[in-house]
Amino acid sequence: MFQRSHFSNFACATLLAAGLAAVPTAHAQIYSSGLSVSLAEPNSAGLGFAPRVERSPYAGGGTRFDLMPLYIYDGKHLFMDVNRVGVKLLDDPTQRLDVLLERRLEGFPITKVPASLTGMAMRDSSLDMGVSYSIRQPWGQLKAEVLSDVNSTHQGTEARLGYSKDWRSGAWTWRPSVSVAWRSAQLNNYYYGVRASEATTTRAAYEAGAGFEARVGLQTTYELSQHWSLLSGVSATLLSSNVSNSPIVQHRVLPSVYVGAVYDFGSHEREWVGASTPTHFKLLYGKATEDGCHMLKIITAQCMSTAKVNPTSISAVQIGRPFIQNFQGLPIDIVGYVGLAHHNDNGLQANGLQVDLFMKAYYAGFPWQDRVKTRLGLGMGVSLAQRVPYVEVSSQAANGEQTSRLLHHLDPTIDVSLGDLIGSRPLKDTYVGFGVSHRSGIFKSSRLLGNVTGGSNYIYSYIETIY
Repeated sequence: MFQRSHFSNFACATLLAAGLAAVPTAHAQIYSSGLSVSLAEPNSAGLGFAPRVERSPYAGGGTRFDLMPLYIYDGKHLFMDVNRVGVKLLDDPTQRLDVLLERRLEGFPITKVPASLTGMAMRDSSLDMGVSYSIRQPWGQLKAEVLSDVNSTHQGTEARLGYSKDWRSGAWTWRPSVSVAWRSAQLNNYYYGVRASEATTTRAAYEAGAGFEARVGLQTTYELSQHWSLLSGVSATLLSSNVSNSPIVQHRVLPSVYVGAVYDFGSHEREWVGASTPTHFKLLYGKATEDGCHMLKIITAQCMSTAKVNPTSISAVQIGRPFIQNFQGLPIDIVGYVGLAHHNDNGLQANGLQVDLFMKAYYAGFPWQDRVKTRLGLGMGVSLAQRVPYVEVSSQAANGEQTSRLLHHLDPTIDVSLGDLIGSRPLKDTYVGFGVSHRSGIFKSSRLLGNVTGGSNYIYSYIETIY
């Protein structure tokens, strides 16, 4: 049986995965609280990063750094935007209605815990579900949202009302915004309260209670080229007095700044006008590597051994659609993939499923291409596991580290045309090869990915056909 938190995360990711093949007709604009990214065309996808620095509200917490990986997709019915995924129930030029899941990026620091929080139970990020309704007019955008915890973390609710306005000048876009949020007592007590069992002589028990907080911000976007954009933003959040009076809270005003870059892959529909879009279909099977056999060692052929003690395996099917052919006039194609994998943990724990969403670049400019077409590929995206794979659980436990079901995904591969190898023209667009399925927390730098280090590697063989 799934726990409710497992099902909510996994079901939404699966729903989003199915939507990558949808063909949208609405404009491609992503909306989210705080950082937001605009995509130029319908059916677009984007990847990027945004390092963020913000003041911690907790006494002695100082300034905290967070790397925000930007995973972006905007379809007719489904979307993915940084820390939220959802379904569009209504989307036209003047209004939009979404049902969404959002990962709340709040909680105690995982490393360098300040003295004010010593001895307290960890406060984790939560998964919230809710609705978002926005009105878009020439005078700006007005948005209302209601979100509630769905994985029994804080068991609270938040209601938000915000206004923003885009100002454009050449390659620049400025987006000032202001918002107010009502936070329930359960939500505030979880993150800022002190339980009776956590009280000390210097830290009294405290219930924060419900309250309002306000936020002002300014985001700027500069379009470097048709696909590349630079992002930056500053904001300040004013906590409610109920929160700021907590014995573990030091600052009421929380400034934040971020800079980043995003690459917009554009629409695969534009790249294949007048022809049916090709579909990539891939089957793979692989085994987990030994602990310590990390990605760099594998791709440099210094380590190719799979685990002999407690071996586990993975099998998967992946479906891809092309986004860019001959990128920048080079022999590089960009393909967007959705993958569904099954983990066989060999009785060490219950088996589980995994959804991978990623963009992949293929280089095929080798001198021998006329004889045997060879592709060197690198995929990058996000991976969501139904349950953390055993290889990650065991290695993280040995190091005293946490695990996360949501991690960064890398997929390096090398393959050759089966048709060229055996002299069969019908199989020319069928490839056989080897790859690595890699999950990573990006060196404990991202709260979105659970602030974990480590991950897992599966060396696999595969067959892929394009039709």
